[in-house]
Amino acid sequence: MIPVLSALHFPPMSELVEWRGILFEGTPFEVNKVVLLMWASALIVFLLFWSAGRAAASGRLVPTGVQTIVESGVEFVRNDIILQTMGPSGLPWTPFLVTMFFFIFFTNIWEVIPGIQFPVNARMALPAFLALLVWVIFNVVGIKAQGFGGYMKSMLFPPGVPKALLPLVALIEFISTIFVRPFSLAVRLFANMLAGHLLLVTFAVLCAALWTAAPLAVILPLPFAMLILLTGFEILVAVLQAFIFTILAAVYIGGAMHPEH
Repeated sequence: MIPVLSALHFPPMSELVEWRGILFEGTPFEVNKVVLLMWASALIVFLLFWSAGRAAASGRLVPTGVQTIVESGVEFVRNDIILQTMGPSGLPWTPFLVTMFFFIFFTNIWEVIPGIQFPVNARMALPAFLALLVWVIFNVVGIKAQGFGGYMKSMLFPPGVPKALLPLVALIEFISTIFVRPFSLAVRLFANMLAGHLLLVTFAVLCAALWTAAPLAVILPLPFAMLILLTGFEILVAVLQAFIFTILAAVYIGGAMHPEH
């Protein structure tokens, strides 16, 4: 066991989640590899939809390639997220929610790309920004649809609550809507991607340590198999977290558009 222990070297957290800046290091405008991956994700989403749009505009009857992927994603978000949570009145939000789904997926999937292996959302900045964006949108939509007074009334005073409990319920609903919703949106995405990243690093380090310990190489297939399985599982998590974030955004916007009666 000594050779294995000597070969084991788990990098510190700073090496796992912090990439040194490339431009403007040490300033609020620092550009590091995480920022570059975020820009690359946005560019990939743009090129994906641009290519699919060109293919659709060409009059091709049977979609293939990129067009198939994009149309399948649009149908999935439209049928399984928007219509299920917001109803037909939520269809105008299709472009926004589809873009959010694809963007979050691509920022997640870098975790399993060889040579990169880091999900952008394992840093809190982007999940926090996306959660704040959704928070602003559903509050603005609620005020626009119901008026400020009507929105506050529907938010703070759910129907069917006994009058004696209204002050307590109003306080809970205010904290939940104004503070808990954006916080939970951001933390859910960030924590899941960070946990998956740490698991993959752990088994990768273990595989490397066992590889250098010839006497124990016989058990190498076990951690290596776990590494492969976890990589496949993280691909599923990348899709699942994009779905969860998008469907919660749809629920919050739909709830602001259609208050309970």
